[in-house]
Amino acid sequence: MDSTHFDCTSCGKCCTDLRLPLTFAEATRWIERGGQVDLLCEAIPWPAEPDASNAYAAYKRARTFAAMSGELPVRVGITLAATFSGPCPNLGADLRCGIYTERPLVCRIYPAEINPFYAMKPEFKLCPDEAWQAPTPFAVDGVLMQADTRDAIDASRRADEASVEMKRALCERLGLQHASVANEGFVVASPERERLLAALRDVQQDAREPAAQTVWTLVSNRRATVDTLIEVGARGTMDSDANREGCHYLGL
Repeated sequence: MDSTHFDCTSCGKCCTDLRLPLTFAEATRWIERGGQVDLLCEAIPWPAEPDASNAYAAYKRARTFAAMSGELPVRVGITLAATFSGPCPNLGADLRCGIYTERPLVCRIYPAEINPFYAMKPEFKLCPDEAWQAPTPFAVDGVLMQADTRDAIDASRRADEASVEMKRALCERLGLQHASVANEGFVVASPERERLLAALRDVQQDAREPAAQTVWTLVSNRRATVDTLIEVGARGTMDSDANREGCHYLGL
């Protein structure tokens, strides 16, 4: 039996210098509290539908919307992310969360993984060694022991799937049409706070169909990637050419 033991030490490391994925409702509340929310934009080339048995492709498909980049079909994924340097604005001097009962789902889930295709690995987490030496089993043979953590993961996944059309509509309202190539980085859009808040509220009430489909430009910091995209008829550009006011490229 393979078990992972974990107990939070309240060290605050997982609450510092982050881009914290949020649901639509969480992003709205975060901005209302005075926080900054960015949009992380990426796209997956999708020239043909994968086989129905491809579970990973199905997972990605359910969380992205269809679009075109020139002649290349793609699927665009948008992550709403609370962004802050240093400690989280809700973290007190005593390292206690000031919004603990209303904290985002991702905070409730950590250090577990939301993506079912990613295994939880202590070496990739910010928690100190002593957190992983606790007597409390956190997972046994990959199964999480805490029901509230399992419920939070399920709620997060359902929110991701339910918000796909709203994310498409949000991009339309904000005029976003640049995305990174998945697994290479992100195009990070940082709209002015009040403008983003108004758009978030708007699309949650009415994620109407676009007048015309947005044609996306794919961005990379790798010349070979851009050249390949152009060869297959996509719109591709280098990160240095895509940076503009309110957007920048974050390479992985």
